[in-house]
Amino acid sequence: MVCVQCALRSSSNMRVLVLLACLAAASASAISGGYGTMVFTKEPMVNLDMKMKELCIMKLLDHILQPTMFEDIKEIAKEYNIEKSCDKYMNVDVVKQFMEMYKMGMLPRGETFVHTNELQMEEAVKVFRVLYYAKDFDVFMRTACWMRERINGGMFVYAFTAACFHRTDCKGLYLPAPYEIYPYFFVDSHVISKAFMMKMTKAAKDPVLWKYYGITVTDDNLVVIDWRKGVRRSLSQNDVMSYFMEDVDLNTYMYYLHMNYPFWMTDDAYGINKERRGEIMMYANQQLLARMRLERLSHKMCDVKPMMWNEPLETGYWPKIRLPTGDEMPVRQNNMVVATKDNLKMKQMMDDVEMMIREGILTGKIERRDGTVISLKKSEDIENLARLVLGGLEIVGDDAKVIHLTNLMKKMLSYGQYNMEKYTYVPTSLDMYTTCLRDPVFWMIMKRVCNIFTVFKNMLPKYTREQFSFPGVKVEKITTDELVTFVDEYDMDITNAMYLDATEMQNKKSDMTFMARMRRLNHHPFQVSIDVMSDKTVDAVVRIFLGPKYDCMGRLMSVNDKRLDMFELDSFMYKLVNGKNTIVRSSMDMQGFMPEYPSTRRVMESEMMPSGDGQTMVKDWWCKSRNGFPQRLMLPLGTIGGLKMQMYVIVSPVRTGMLLPTLDMTMMKDRCACRWSSCISTMPLGYPFDRPIDMASFFTSNMKFADVMIYRKDLGMSNTSKTVDTSEMVMMKDDLTYLDSDMLVKRTYKDVMMMSSMMN
Repeated sequence: MVCVQCALRSSSNMRVLVLLACLAAASASAISGGYGTMVFTKEPMVNLDMKMKELCIMKLLDHILQPTMFEDIKEIAKEYNIEKSCDKYMNVDVVKQFMEMYKMGMLPRGETFVHTNELQMEEAVKVFRVLYYAKDFDVFMRTACWMRERINGGMFVYAFTAACFHRTDCKGLYLPAPYEIYPYFFVDSHVISKAFMMKMTKAAKDPVLWKYYGITVTDDNLVVIDWRKGVRRSLSQNDVMSYFMEDVDLNTYMYYLHMNYPFWMTDDAYGINKERRGEIMMYANQQLLARMRLERLSHKMCDVKPMMWNEPLETGYWPKIRLPTGDEMPVRQNNMVVATKDNLKMKQMMDDVEMMIREGILTGKIERRDGTVISLKKSEDIENLARLVLGGLEIVGDDAKVIHLTNLMKKMLSYGQYNMEKYTYVPTSLDMYTTCLRDPVFWMIMKRVCNIFTVFKNMLPKYTREQFSFPGVKVEKITTDELVTFVDEYDMDITNAMYLDATEMQNKKSDMTFMARMRRLNHHPFQVSIDVMSDKTVDAVVRIFLGPKYDCMGRLMSVNDKRLDMFELDSFMYKLVNGKNTIVRSSMDMQGFMPEYPSTRRVMESEMMPSGDGQTMVKDWWCKSRNGFPQRLMLPLGTIGGLKMQMYVIVSPVRTGMLLPTLDMTMMKDRCACRWSSCISTMPLGYPFDRPIDMASFFTSNMKFADVMIYRKDLGMSNTSKTVDTSEMVMMKDDLTYLDSDMLVKRTYKDVMMMSSMMN
């Protein structure tokens, strides 16, 4: 089959018709703030610039819960006929399959689209295929307009976003953040309720209630709702980590990780099978666990335990998320019995798949039903294993029916066994890629999954001293600026969660703009300086890691104890010269981290939108925004007195570690899919910590550990990183919002005992 990406490149020079949806200028407001309308011309244009393309996308994703307010999109949706335009798609069969499904009935508008529901995902994949195989951007947009008015909003956003990620004519385009498109999955339900209250009352002044709820209203009808104010509940100690697990950028990272490598995208036509997709997905999950370990150490909490299916699940979770349907995401109480008669078939299938994979690791192969063999013997076979576990390697023979062990584990904890009909599915937080990181149990599932990869790595030979060393190169010194974290405030636009009335639809904008004010972890910029001596001029790969020095009980950790807890900060190529080399890396330039995602309001009001050649700020951060870990979360919270950790640097030669005959690094670079060292070295991701380490061979001159301290700055108490005594400060039992230091109050011992007796 001809690679579709090549076909898309060849069609980029075709004449592109001007879409009505594209020829709309934006007013100086957010995506929900409205767009002015320009006169439409049906005359073809040769070059449709990035600004017009982005306006198309933003209009299509505006107020997705309602039919579009824009007449141009309505007209295109009414006039365009997909069935009669089959010749405009590079794969006619996908159009026919979609239309057959559409006529039979799909997920209704108004229902919640669920990422783990097989039926809904099968429908979404067919929607994606039609969008993906459109011959040019004009057909792509016309198809999107047609679907925007006919299919489920959540399904449309999912398929349209995936298409934008993988179509070459969408490269470099700004997409609104998922938490602005669909705020319901990122914002606590009490914030949404307060926003609805303000909208229904037209922000009628009520000073007492506003103060209690933390609501402020400006003269230009901007409503800001403080996320912290209101009733808060907790079910377990893990809720102290909510500021990290519920961070909107971290959950966006997880969602975009899936969008880059959907588990159902197995066809070679998409091109991503020529990338290190399985290994990247595996390492991304392992790095999330490592980053969580560092954050837990800031609270003196021990490591995440792997999920056990035959024991009561002690950890409950209260999602605090209200779905667009009005349903609340189900609460999972503490000490839940996981394996029951209702999910017995699911558990048997999950156990069978997991046992098949583990036995395959021990025997070195897995045989498909058609007789072909999946090898699991060599280092490069981690690609096969990761695709088996996390999706991307077909066994059944259909994109939408890939065996996905992680999804099977998620379904074990779902509440979808008894539905009123096939589409009334109420998802748990585990069912959505946008919410799964919020649930402590997902990290336990991830731990169990990553243990499978650990078993595989343990079967490989340990690295030799020659594989660790770099003759003639010595790392002499590592120094850093003071590492200081703090908590800042951020206003997130949630206007898209509100429904517009007839007047607002006519005006094409909301009368009020709604913002949720949240607190989030951040850190001051810092630099890492590395002094390296070299006896030759040579290219080298530099890797920088941050890891623990002591465990949760204060015990010194060995290299093997903490090798899976090392969080990779940076990896880059550097040309060493003969003599002394001083390598200075700024935290702002470290590879693989996403800078702050600009709000659509900021993009529309500023000069950031590309025009003409698109050489603007938007294009500069496009790669990182699609692939990067949130830059704000680079460092764990630390402590006010300082949390001791270790920074590790290794300078390695550019060597071949794995034989990857299908790897196309040019395509990876073109798609901005270069994560960590995947495009600069074929050594396994995570090297040198991905395998058990022989300590007699490990310590060589080209690597070095250095102790570092991570301080937490309390902006309400101190402007420095000095120690602040909080020994007499206590927190209410039902308020584990750790970062709300204004909720900390000084109590006497008598007061504490009195409160405890009252609560008990």
